[in-house]
Amino acid sequence: MNLNFARPFLSAVGVSALVLFLAGCPSKKAETDANNASAATNQAPQIDATPMSFDAAGSDSGKIAGLQTVTFDYDKSTLREESRKKLQGNADWMKSHASVNVQVEGHCDARGSLEYNLALGERRARSVKEYLVGLGVAESRLSVISYGKEKPVAQGDSEEALAKNRRANFLPLQ
Repeated sequence: MNLNFARPFLSAVGVSALVLFLAGCPSKKAETDANNASAATNQAPQIDATPMSFDAAGSDSGKIAGLQTVTFDYDKSTLREESRKKLQGNADWMKSHASVNVQVEGHCDARGSLEYNLALGERRARSVKEYLVGLGVAESRLSVISYGKEKPVAQGDSEEALAKNRRANFLPLQ
């Protein structure tokens, strides 16, 4: 098959495509120009360097006076009596720190599937949130998240280690 008759046409199409490709779309050109301008002035992006006023590990750290981690029985999301007493103290802390929102983190021990433990951790965090709301903490100040078995505080398979990991941690948010 002889394609000599089509070469001028293909060349013209190819050149046109190359010109369009090199010119780029306006948004890409503007983005490239902005990146080049930033690089030319040697300005790094500004990062908020304000230190956190609370320990990043939240109540698990034991360093936030007034906030305590609560624990749960195996495969349960109901609050124990000792947990209710701790939550009363946590509610008092939250009321005295009215500008601070708190994330309730639900955790599980290593037993069970990833999916099951994520769901159980969610139920634990929600039961804590509901209890705190009942004690007068504004619901809008509380968020929940489940980490399932992904963030243990104690290593090992002993009952003591497993029991420490079945918990709800409290993380103050700025």
